[in-house]
Amino acid sequence: MEETPDQLEVITRYFADFTDLQLNQFALLGKVYSEWNQKINVISRKDIDALYEKHVLHSLAIAAIFKFTKDMEIIDIGTGGGFPGIPLAIFFPEARFHLTDAIGKKIKVVNEVVNALGLTNVSTAHTRAEEIKNRQFHFAVSRAVAPIKDLLRWSMPLLKEEENRPETLKNGLICLKGGDLRHEIRESGQIPRTWKIANLFGAPFFAEKFVLYFPAQKTPGFRKKA
Repeated sequence: MEETPDQLEVITRYFADFTDLQLNQFALLGKVYSEWNQKINVISRKDIDALYEKHVLHSLAIAAIFKFTKDMEIIDIGTGGGFPGIPLAIFFPEARFHLTDAIGKKIKVVNEVVNALGLTNVSTAHTRAEEIKNRQFHFAVSRAVAPIKDLLRWSMPLLKEEENRPETLKNGLICLKGGDLRHEIRESGQIPRTWKIANLFGAPFFAEKFVLYFPAQKTPGFRKKA
Protein backbone atom coordinates (compact mmCIF):
# COMPACT_ATOMS: atom_id res chain seq x y z
CA MET A 1 0.00 0.00 0.00
CA GLU A 2 1.48 3.32 -1.08
CA GLU A 3 0.91 6.14 1.36
CA THR A 4 -0.98 9.06 -0.18
CA PRO A 5 -1.79 12.55 1.13
CA ASP A 6 -5.43 11.46 1.46
CA GLN A 7 -4.47 8.63 3.80
CA LEU A 8 -2.39 10.91 6.00
CA GLU A 9 -5.25 13.41 6.01
CA VAL A 10 -7.29 10.80 7.88
CA ILE A 11 -5.12 11.78 10.86
CA THR A 12 -4.35 15.45 10.19
CA ARG A 13 -8.01 16.43 9.85
CA TYR A 14 -8.31 15.77 13.61
CA PHE A 15 -4.81 16.51 14.91
CA ALA A 16 -2.45 19.40 14.19
CA ASP A 17 0.96 20.67 15.32
CA PHE A 18 2.90 17.57 14.31
CA THR A 19 6.62 17.97 13.75
CA ASP A 20 8.08 17.05 10.38
CA LEU A 21 9.51 13.92 11.98
CA GLN A 22 6.10 12.82 13.27
CA LEU A 23 4.47 13.44 9.89
CA ASN A 24 7.19 11.42 8.19
CA GLN A 25 6.76 8.58 10.68
CA PHE A 26 2.99 8.50 10.22
CA ALA A 27 3.43 8.62 6.44
CA LEU A 28 5.89 5.72 6.51
CA LEU A 29 3.58 3.51 8.59
CA GLY A 30 1.46 2.48 5.62
CA LYS A 31 4.39 1.37 3.50
CA VAL A 32 6.11 -0.55 6.30
CA TYR A 33 2.95 -2.37 7.41
CA SER A 34 2.00 -3.21 3.85
CA GLU A 35 5.40 -4.80 3.23
CA TRP A 36 5.51 -6.76 6.48
CA ASN A 37 1.89 -7.84 6.38
CA GLN A 38 2.64 -9.72 3.17
CA LYS A 39 5.25 -11.76 5.08
CA ILE A 40 3.54 -12.11 8.46
CA ASN A 41 -0.17 -11.42 8.56
CA VAL A 42 -0.82 -9.28 11.64
CA ILE A 43 -3.53 -7.07 10.10
CA SER A 44 -6.61 -8.39 8.34
CA ARG A 45 -5.98 -8.26 4.60
CA LYS A 46 -9.33 -6.56 4.08
CA ASP A 47 -8.27 -3.86 6.56
CA ILE A 48 -4.77 -3.08 5.28
CA ASP A 49 -6.08 -0.51 2.78
CA ALA A 50 -7.96 1.19 5.62
CA LEU A 51 -4.95 1.10 7.96
CA TYR A 52 -5.02 4.80 8.75
CA GLU A 53 -8.67 4.87 9.79
CA LYS A 54 -9.22 1.45 11.33
CA HIS A 55 -5.89 1.11 13.12
CA VAL A 56 -3.92 4.37 13.35
CA LEU A 57 -6.76 6.84 13.95
CA HIS A 58 -8.55 4.31 16.16
CA SER A 59 -5.42 4.10 18.32
CA LEU A 60 -5.18 7.89 18.47
CA ALA A 61 -8.63 8.13 20.05
CA ILE A 62 -6.65 7.69 23.27
CA ALA A 63 -4.50 10.71 22.39
CA ALA A 64 -7.64 12.80 21.85
CA ILE A 65 -8.55 12.27 25.52
CA PHE A 66 -5.35 11.57 27.45
CA LYS A 67 -2.04 13.40 27.61
CA PHE A 68 1.05 11.26 28.18
CA THR A 69 3.77 13.57 29.45
CA LYS A 70 7.55 13.41 29.58
CA ASP A 71 8.99 10.25 31.16
CA MET A 72 5.61 8.58 31.64
CA GLU A 73 5.77 4.82 31.11
CA ILE A 74 2.91 3.07 29.32
CA ILE A 75 2.48 -0.65 28.72
CA ASP A 76 0.53 -1.89 25.70
CA ILE A 77 -0.98 -5.23 26.70
CA GLY A 78 -1.46 -7.60 23.75
CA THR A 79 -0.19 -5.10 21.20
CA GLY A 80 -0.72 -7.42 18.23
CA GLY A 81 0.77 -5.64 15.24
CA GLY A 82 1.61 -2.59 17.37
CA PHE A 83 -1.74 -0.96 18.13
CA PRO A 84 -2.40 1.26 19.92
CA GLY A 85 1.23 1.49 21.08
CA ILE A 86 3.07 2.54 17.91
CA PRO A 87 0.75 5.42 16.88
CA LEU A 88 0.76 6.64 20.50
CA ALA A 89 4.57 6.45 20.63
CA ILE A 90 4.76 8.66 17.54
CA PHE A 91 2.22 11.08 19.02
CA PHE A 92 3.94 11.27 22.43
CA PRO A 93 7.71 11.08 21.71
CA GLU A 94 8.69 12.06 25.26
CA ALA A 95 6.73 9.22 26.90
CA ARG A 96 8.06 5.65 26.96
CA PHE A 97 6.05 2.71 25.65
CA HIS A 98 6.53 -1.00 26.37
CA LEU A 99 4.71 -3.17 23.83
CA THR A 100 4.00 -6.77 24.81
CA ASP A 101 2.39 -9.75 23.15
CA ALA A 102 2.32 -13.49 23.78
CA ILE A 103 2.77 -14.27 20.05
CA GLY A 104 6.36 -14.02 18.90
CA LYS A 105 5.70 -13.33 15.21
CA LYS A 106 3.66 -10.27 16.12
CA ILE A 107 6.49 -8.85 18.22
CA LYS A 108 8.84 -9.51 15.30
CA VAL A 109 6.71 -7.28 13.07
CA VAL A 110 6.46 -4.65 15.81
CA ASN A 111 10.25 -4.61 16.15
CA GLU A 112 10.66 -4.18 12.40
CA VAL A 113 8.19 -1.29 12.34
CA VAL A 114 9.83 0.38 15.34
CA ASN A 115 13.25 0.12 13.68
CA ALA A 116 11.99 1.36 10.30
CA LEU A 117 10.41 4.42 11.93
CA GLY A 118 13.38 5.11 14.18
CA LEU A 119 11.27 5.12 17.34
CA THR A 120 13.61 5.45 20.32
CA ASN A 121 10.87 5.56 22.96
CA VAL A 122 9.58 2.01 22.39
CA SER A 123 10.65 -1.26 23.96
CA THR A 124 9.06 -4.65 23.30
CA ALA A 125 8.71 -8.04 24.96
CA HIS A 126 7.45 -11.42 23.84
CA THR A 127 5.54 -12.13 27.05
CA ARG A 128 2.16 -12.17 28.74
CA ALA A 129 1.33 -9.21 30.96
CA GLU A 130 0.77 -11.45 33.96
CA GLU A 131 4.35 -12.72 33.66
CA ILE A 132 5.91 -9.26 34.07
CA LYS A 133 7.59 -8.87 37.45
CA ASN A 134 9.27 -5.97 39.25
CA ARG A 135 8.19 -3.30 36.78
CA GLN A 136 5.40 -0.76 36.95
CA PHE A 137 3.82 1.79 34.64
CA HIS A 138 1.71 4.93 34.78
CA PHE A 139 -0.87 3.62 32.32
CA ALA A 140 -1.80 0.39 30.60
CA VAL A 141 -3.41 0.55 27.17
CA SER A 142 -5.06 -2.21 25.18
CA ARG A 143 -7.23 -2.67 22.11
CA ALA A 144 -9.86 -5.44 21.99
CA VAL A 145 -7.49 -8.07 23.41
CA ALA A 146 -9.51 -9.71 26.18
CA PRO A 147 -12.58 -9.25 28.39
CA ILE A 148 -12.44 -6.24 30.70
CA LYS A 149 -12.23 -8.42 33.81
CA ASP A 150 -9.01 -9.99 32.50
CA LEU A 151 -7.51 -6.68 31.45
CA LEU A 152 -8.14 -5.35 34.95
CA ARG A 153 -6.61 -8.43 36.54
CA TRP A 154 -3.50 -8.18 34.39
CA SER A 155 -3.01 -4.42 34.45
CA MET A 156 -3.78 -3.28 37.99
CA PRO A 157 -0.74 -4.94 39.62
CA LEU A 158 1.46 -3.26 36.98
CA LEU A 159 0.30 0.29 37.70
CA LYS A 160 2.16 2.78 39.86
CA GLU A 161 0.43 4.61 42.66
CA GLU A 162 -1.20 7.91 41.67
CA GLU A 163 1.15 10.84 41.30
CA ASN A 164 0.36 14.53 41.64
CA ARG A 165 -0.27 15.33 37.97
CA PRO A 166 -3.08 17.88 37.64
CA GLU A 167 -2.67 18.00 33.84
CA THR A 168 -3.93 14.46 33.29
CA LEU A 169 -6.11 11.75 34.80
CA LYS A 170 -4.63 9.51 37.45
CA ASN A 171 -2.82 6.33 36.51
CA GLY A 172 -5.04 3.59 35.14
CA LEU A 173 -6.13 1.21 32.41
CA ILE A 174 -7.28 2.65 29.08
CA CYS A 175 -8.86 0.24 26.62
CA LEU A 176 -10.42 0.50 23.20
CA LYS A 177 -13.59 -1.57 22.96
CA GLY A 178 -16.51 -1.98 20.61
CA GLY A 179 -20.09 -3.20 20.58
CA ASP A 180 -22.49 -3.76 23.45
CA LEU A 181 -20.26 -3.71 26.55
CA ARG A 182 -22.92 -4.01 29.24
CA HIS A 183 -22.18 -7.65 30.03
CA GLU A 184 -18.39 -7.14 30.09
CA ILE A 185 -18.66 -4.10 32.34
CA ARG A 186 -21.09 -5.84 34.69
CA GLU A 187 -18.85 -8.91 34.81
CA SER A 188 -15.81 -6.76 35.64
CA GLY A 189 -17.41 -5.34 38.78
CA GLN A 190 -16.09 -1.88 37.89
CA ILE A 191 -17.71 1.18 36.34
CA PRO A 192 -15.43 2.85 33.78
CA ARG A 193 -15.42 6.37 32.53
CA THR A 194 -16.50 6.00 28.90
CA TRP A 195 -16.13 8.12 25.77
CA LYS A 196 -17.84 7.47 22.42
CA ILE A 197 -15.21 7.61 19.68
CA ALA A 198 -17.91 8.73 17.23
CA ASN A 199 -18.00 12.01 19.17
CA LEU A 200 -14.28 12.45 18.45
CA PHE A 201 -14.09 11.21 14.86
CA GLY A 202 -16.97 11.34 12.41
CA ALA A 203 -16.32 8.20 10.33
CA PRO A 204 -19.07 5.52 10.40
CA PHE A 205 -16.45 2.93 11.44
CA PHE A 206 -16.43 4.43 14.95
CA ALA A 207 -20.19 4.31 15.53
CA GLU A 208 -20.03 1.50 18.12
CA LYS A 209 -16.51 2.03 19.45
CA PHE A 210 -15.50 3.41 22.82
CA VAL A 211 -12.58 4.45 25.01
CA LEU A 212 -12.86 3.04 28.54
CA TYR A 213 -10.82 4.26 31.51
CA PHE A 214 -10.41 2.52 34.86
CA PRO A 215 -8.32 4.36 37.50
CA ALA A 216 -5.59 2.39 39.25
CA GLN A 217 -6.80 0.42 42.26
CA LYS A 218 -4.58 -1.36 44.73
CA THR A 219 -7.32 -3.62 46.04
CA PRO A 220 -6.81 -7.25 47.11
CA GLY A 221 -8.74 -8.43 44.08
CA PHE A 222 -6.14 -6.99 41.76
CA ARG A 223 -3.01 -8.05 43.61
CA LYS A 224 -0.70 -10.63 42.11
CA LYS A 225 -0.71 -13.96 43.81
CA ALA A 226 2.45 -14.77 45.71
